Amino acid sequence: MKTRDIDIRTSLHFVLKKEHKEEPDTLILDELGLCQGDARIDVAVVNGAINGYEIKSESDTLERLPRQCEVYNKVFDTVTILTASRFIEGIIDIIPEWWGVTRVEMEEDGVVYFYPFREPQRNTQIDPFAVAQLLWRDEALGILKERGLQKGLMSKPRNILWDALAKQLPLKELQDEVRRCLKARPRWRAH
Repeated sequence: MKTRDIDIRTSLHFVLKKEHKEEPDTLILDELGLCQGDARIDVAVVNGAINGYEIKSESDTLERLPRQCEVYNKVFDTVTILTASRFIEGIIDIIPEWWGVTRVEMEEDGVVYFYPFREPQRNTQIDPFAVAQLLWRDEALGILKERGLQKGLMSKPRNILWDALAKQLPLKELQDEVRRCLKARPRWRAH
């Protein structure tokens, strides 16, 4: 049977919730916007890392994938693409070697099955500015204030605050702060 985004997404949420059920601070988000709207990842999992899941169902095309790769590579610790068999060869030619690939099949009974084709590896090319862009302005300013780094920045626009964070915090510390802020947003706790 032909896979659709909603079927894959529903099954992915089921698998991720089961996988992280003992981790109450794990956040699962749909359609996380990145780099000021340059791209949106289908599903993001935020816990001790930020992991992305991109869905390419049989009704999709690979037209946007090169641009999505550029953006996702700046932010995510790992990325896994879930796709129909017919796209795997084309996807492998586009994505970096560290991305995971999972083949998706829908059986006659309507159940979606995942078959790992390639496991994801850790991204070593994360862009601190792109990570900082996940923060709202008040969150970015709060992080700077906590470290006494807000001097001259209090009334500056968010892109200046993001730049300050990207330049002044070690990447790991910035990632920890961004994950903490994402998980603290009350309206995102629905999943």
